[in-house]
Amino acid sequence: MAQCELCQRDCPKLTEHHLVPRQQTKRKKQEPGPTTDICAPCHKQIHTLFTNKQLAQNLNTVDLLRSHPNMAKFLAWIRKQDPYKKVRTYR
Repeated sequence: MAQCELCQRDCPKLTEHHLVPRQQTKRKKQEPGPTTDICAPCHKQIHTLFTNKQLAQNLNTVDLLRSHPNMAKFLAWIRKQDPYKKVRTYR
């Protein structure tokens, strides 16, 4: 079990999230940049709520993501959920 860096739940499996989307760095032939290990529900919710442009410009750290009002609301809810249960994401 590993801990999600966003919701801080102990989860059976984590995914790698690029803090600056690869779409933004590939075009400019830059290094992919920093990543963070997060659970699948958090990863899905990030990409449901925000465009790659928003992520690259305004939400490119874990703290910025965590403090965004829409994400904070989701994190407060997901922390109470069973990490083994599949959850749906909503806008």
